[in-house]
Amino acid sequence: MFFRALIAFVALPGVVAILVPMVWLWATARTMLVHPLGLVPLTVGFAALLWCVCEFYVIGKGTLAPWAPPTRLVETGPYRYSRNPMYIAVTLILLGWAATFGSPGLLIYAFVVAVAFHLRVVFGEEPWLSRMHGIQWEQYKSRVPRWLW
Repeated sequence: MFFRALIAFVALPGVVAILVPMVWLWATARTMLVHPLGLVPLTVGFAALLWCVCEFYVIGKGTLAPWAPPTRLVETGPYRYSRNPMYIAVTLILLGWAATFGSPGLLIYAFVVAVAFHLRVVFGEEPWLSRMHGIQWEQYKSRVPRWLW
């Protein structure tokens, strides 16, 4: 299962949070001047993402991939504060890239990705989690906010 978790990590957030921004920066960079404050959300986002992936693997007995999801509802770690900390982490990473390199294009990309995450959560993941985990999901949903608010 570790190999499947690694593949899922590289294939999903790796593409959205690392590959696309790197290609964007390579294609549009006028300068590689780094704004150090942008490194804060970038670092926090990567740390939070790794924490979420570990919680899925260790507690949930699964991966972040739709083809090998956790078999248990994860309510620990960052999932105590938000039902979607992985999406928050990826959005922070994207905002960090945009701020670090002063890229308006990556800022727009971060916004589009955040909207896509919200739509996926509301119309896809939450109904599926309700079917999979029933009352446990409903109780968790009533205690923990979708995002941080």
